[in-house]
Amino acid sequence: MRHCISPTQDVVDNNREMDSENDSEIASVSSFQEGEEIEAEVKTEAFENQTIWNQTREIMMFTGPATGLWLCGPLMSLIDTAVIGQGSSIELAALGPGTVVCDYISYVFMFLSVATSNLVATSLARRDNNEVQHQISILLFVGLACGILMFLFTRYFGSWALTAFTGPKNVHIVPAANTYVQIRGYAWPAVIVGWVAQSASLGMKDSWGPLKALAVSSILNGVGDVVLCSFLGYGIAGAAWATMVSQVVAAYMMIEALNKKGYNAYAFSVPTLNELLKIVGLAAPVFVTMMSKVVFYSLIIYFATSMGTYSVAAHQVMIQTYSMCTVWGEPLSQTAQSFMPELIYGVNRSLAKARTLLKSLVMVGATLGLVLGVIGTCVPWLYPNLFTPDQNVVREMHKVLLPYFMALAITSSTHSLEGTLMAGRDLKFLSLSMTGCLSFGALVLMLVSGRGCGLAGCWYALVGFQWSRFFLALQRLLSPDGILYSENLSRYKIEKLKDS
Repeated sequence: MRHCISPTQDVVDNNREMDSENDSEIASVSSFQEGEEIEAEVKTEAFENQTIWNQTREIMMFTGPATGLWLCGPLMSLIDTAVIGQGSSIELAALGPGTVVCDYISYVFMFLSVATSNLVATSLARRDNNEVQHQISILLFVGLACGILMFLFTRYFGSWALTAFTGPKNVHIVPAANTYVQIRGYAWPAVIVGWVAQSASLGMKDSWGPLKALAVSSILNGVGDVVLCSFLGYGIAGAAWATMVSQVVAAYMMIEALNKKGYNAYAFSVPTLNELLKIVGLAAPVFVTMMSKVVFYSLIIYFATSMGTYSVAAHQVMIQTYSMCTVWGEPLSQTAQSFMPELIYGVNRSLAKARTLLKSLVMVGATLGLVLGVIGTCVPWLYPNLFTPDQNVVREMHKVLLPYFMALAITSSTHSLEGTLMAGRDLKFLSLSMTGCLSFGALVLMLVSGRGCGLAGCWYALVGFQWSRFFLALQRLLSPDGILYSENLSRYKIEKLKDS
C-alpha cells in the first residue's frame, strides 16, 4: 500500500529510477514476506515446544473471544424460551417447531460461512484486495438470494411445514408457532447476509467486530423480550419481534465493520456458474456434516412433539439449555483448524507434536465437558422455575437429566477431534461418518418412539449419536493410516480449484 500512486499524480518515466525502485520494492516485499514467515515460524515453534499445561493455557486464551460468537445465537433462543415459559405452556411448546423452522434450518446455509472464511483468507494471503472485494461481493449476493428464498418459503409454506411437523395431535400449537415463524421470517435476508459479513471478518482474523455486533443484538433481544412479553403482554409475537429486530441490527453492524476495513459491503455481484461451482465444491463436505446434525436434532423435536404438549415444552427448555452449553466447545474446533495445519502440512511438520496438541485439546474438551455437564444439569434440576412454573413440564424435564448429562459431557471433546479431521482435510471421512451417525440415531429414535419410551428415549438416542461421533473420530485419528500417523498425506490434500 505504501507504493500505491493515485491516478491524479504525475509519473516521471525514468527507466533507471523505475528499475531501481522496482528492485528495492521487490526486495522490500521479499524481506517483508520472509519476516512474516520467520515470525509465524517462531510463534508456531514456540507453541510446539510448550508443555501440555502451557499449550492448554494458550488454547484457552485463543478460544476466549471466539466463544462469544457461538454463545449469542443460542442465547437469543434461550431468552425467548425463558420469557415465554413464564406466561404460557402452549406458547412454550410452540417454540419447539418454531425454532426448527427459524434456527435449525438456517444451519443449512452454514456452507456460506465456511466458503467465505476460506476464500477471503486465501485472497488475503495473496495480498489481492481486489479479489477480496470480489469474493465478498459475490458471497453477499448469494447470501441475499438465499435469504429472500427463505423469506418466501416461510411466508407461503410456513404454516404447511409446521402442520406437517407437529402432527394431528398438536394442531392447537400451530397458530402460535406460525405467528413466531412469520414475524422472524422478515429477518431471513439480513440473517444470511450477516453470516457472510461475519465470516469475512473472521477470515481477516477479526473476531472482535462480529462479537460486538452479536453482543449488542443479544442485549437488544433480551430487553425487547422483557418489554414486549412481560410488560406489554404480546407473548410469543413479542419474542419474535424482539429477535427479528436484534438480528437485523446485528447484520447491519457486521456490514459496517467490513466497511471500516476499507471494503464495500454494500456492493453485490452476480457470480458466474464457475464461481458458484467453486463455492459449492469447497463447502460440500461441511454442508453434508451440518445437514446431518440439523436433520437429527429436527427428528428429535419431531418425535418429542408427537408425545404431547408437556413433553415438547420440556424438550424445548432442555434442548435450548443444551445448545447453550455445547457452543462452549465449538472454539476448540476452531483452535484445531488454526494450529494443526502447520504441524501436519507445514515445512517443519511434526506429527508427534500434532498428536501432543490433540492430547491437549482433548484434555481441555474433557474438562470443559464435565464442568458444562454439571452446571448444565444442575440448572434445570434445581432451578426449573426459571423456565416454567408448570409442574407437569418440570416433571418431564427431570426425566431426561441423566441422558442430558451424558450427551453434554462428551460434546466438547468431539469438537476437538472433528476440528482436527477438518484441519487434516479428511473431509470425506467426516461427512460419511456423520451420515452414518445420523442413520444410526434415526433408527434408534424410531425404535424408542415405537415402544413408548417417552422423552427420555429421545435423549438416550442423542447420547448414542454424540458418543458415536466421538468414537468414530477418535478411531480415525488413532489409526495407523490416519492423518496424525501416516506419512502419506496425498490422499487428504484438496485439489486446487480452477479459477473462474
